[in-house]
Amino acid sequence: MDLTGKQVLVAGLGKSGIAAGALLKKLGCSVFLFDENKKFDTAAWKKTYPVFSDCPLWVGELPDEAVDKMELAVVSPGIPLDSLAMQKIYNAGIPIWGEAELAYRLAKGRVAAITGTNGKTTTTTLVGEILKKCYPEVFVVGNIGIPYTSIVEKTTEQTIAVAEISSFQLETMETFHPSVSAILNITPDHLDRHHTMEAYIRAKESITKCQTMDDVCILNYEDEILRSFAETLKTKVLFFSSKRSLAEGIYLKNDAIWIAQKEKEPEKLIDIDKLKLLGTHNYENVMAASGAALCMGAPADVIQSVLKEFQGVKHRIEFVRELHGVMYYNDSKATNPDAAIRGIRAMNRKTVLIGGGYDKELEFDEWIDSFEGKVKYLLLIGQTKEKIAECAQKHGFGNIVCCDTLKEAVDNCYRLAETGEAVLLSPACASWGDFKDYTQRGDLFRQYVMELPE
Repeated sequence: MDLTGKQVLVAGLGKSGIAAGALLKKLGCSVFLFDENKKFDTAAWKKTYPVFSDCPLWVGELPDEAVDKMELAVVSPGIPLDSLAMQKIYNAGIPIWGEAELAYRLAKGRVAAITGTNGKTTTTTLVGEILKKCYPEVFVVGNIGIPYTSIVEKTTEQTIAVAEISSFQLETMETFHPSVSAILNITPDHLDRHHTMEAYIRAKESITKCQTMDDVCILNYEDEILRSFAETLKTKVLFFSSKRSLAEGIYLKNDAIWIAQKEKEPEKLIDIDKLKLLGTHNYENVMAASGAALCMGAPADVIQSVLKEFQGVKHRIEFVRELHGVMYYNDSKATNPDAAIRGIRAMNRKTVLIGGGYDKELEFDEWIDSFEGKVKYLLLIGQTKEKIAECAQKHGFGNIVCCDTLKEAVDNCYRLAETGEAVLLSPACASWGDFKDYTQRGDLFRQYVMELPE
């Protein structure tokens, strides 16, 4: 694809926008820049990224005269398509591509793509680790923190890109065609952005829209939405299940993970006591990752050896410290109630829980119900603390402490948790507003825990 000389607007100047803009400049495009943040420090940003020193940059509002110049808009996932700027571009008839769509159109090689409400990062990382043992050119990219466009120039026909893809990224995909896709689960999330559950489901399911019968989609059999979706697909389907044996697929039975193929006896892949990951939700991630790796050509023995060594990823039920017989865990990536339920279920002891954060217009009833006598105290922070406190009290849970900061919450946990118990940061909410992202929230939690006195 030749984009030389094209006038391209890059909207959103975080990691994705920076990587996309840099690539477009190398390709000979005239690059124009836009960010919705009215407080964006243009001078400081251009000093940090001198490659864009000659690029026009608008902040806050996109002027009509800027739109008139454009031939293409490349949009970062953080910018809603119903924003005023995006509506101007859409109404002007200018094509809108996401950063990942741009990367896919320009990159070479095959793609394995993982989406779902929860488990994406763990699953994507694990698929990458397995395939790196099998192939010389494997890149792990996407919503995992490494923009897909940042590796485009390194790709060859032998490359495999393992991509974590969010619903925001899927909204702006047109030609994206993974050889293997996986949808891990679908539960309510990002309804502030997608507005309805139906729209959110459509976004997730669209990862398969360019796949054919030469490709594979891996789906969670225990997710009713995905089980129904499988009946509509025009690609091969591989199911995984944590609750039942499958005639064909990957499943959990008798504390082991099994692979069942047509007209073959099921083969044990691994006993779960040999895994270093906690919780049924992680066994589901392992099954999905193993299925994706198998479909990309990885041998079962290589998969097994990687599974035995894989310790998970930061901010996902990550062990931080044991202090006075209390275990501290960081699950900052639990940015919605369903993810936080998984965190609670992974605990095998009484737990002092830290929750709350940015309000994505989600309900917390099921999360509160999942406490089931396991949660001893609930420490609440952020925009949602009053909303969650009211919900908890409605369900008969009264051991609530509202805190102004994460540091205050950690200090209270230190006071409230007793020997043999756990402290778990598993917020059930996004981090926006009080923190840059879930990573910063998790890093600060770790810091505050490590600073607690012996």
